[in-house]
Amino acid sequence: MFRRSDNAVYAKCSTSRGVQELNGERQRIDWLARNNIAGPAVLSWVQSDLGACLIISAVPGIPAADLSASDLRQAWPSIVRTVRSVHDLPIADCPFERRLTTMLNRAEDVVRRHAVNPDFLLPEQRQTAADEILRWLRAEAPHRVRQEAEDLVVCHGDACLPNFIIDPDTRQCTGLIDLGRLGIADPYVDLALLAANSQPKWPNNDEAQHAFNMLFDLYGIKSPDQERLRFYLHLDPLTWG
Repeated sequence: MFRRSDNAVYAKCSTSRGVQELNGERQRIDWLARNNIAGPAVLSWVQSDLGACLIISAVPGIPAADLSASDLRQAWPSIVRTVRSVHDLPIADCPFERRLTTMLNRAEDVVRRHAVNPDFLLPEQRQTAADEILRWLRAEAPHRVRQEAEDLVVCHGDACLPNFIIDPDTRQCTGLIDLGRLGIADPYVDLALLAANSQPKWPNNDEAQHAFNMLFDLYGIKSPDQERLRFYLHLDPLTWG
């Protein structure tokens, strides 16, 4: 990825192997913009036998990951509302697929190729072989698929703090970035990542718990399903690679 000197434009480039994935991100950026969710705009797309380049506008602001704990606390309601606004989009209009069966198949491919990135694993996963984690996920999958079928939404797919851009003055979310995983899925895909990724930002356990409770209160879930959260947190690290 390249950034223009004025920070207003980014170029994402890929070899021929990654053209399909990069084009998928381009399509998702366009689709989200048509649905009035703030994010980058596609400025240009160039493709050849050698690869492709996607030129996009920057979203003004700074990543939520760069905020102090106090600033993140102020931005938190806007972040949650942004997630909810994506989840409220009609799934009938979304052409992008990332349901559980799709992501489990992806995890199987990553594990089979020994391509799991150890940096993405949860601390509790690092002493367990990836194929053993995958077996546990497969055993849990039928129950999770039934839950998913009753609760499908449009997900960001990588709802970590770096992908929420915040106005440092107003503490409002100005848009979403890194949209290559956007698609129809269980809402807990996003909620699990956002809850877990934000925990290290809070200075003590009480504040972390308060932020967790606020996330689900603002989203509209009275009693979050802890096992459902755990399932998606364990699945996600196996799907990168």
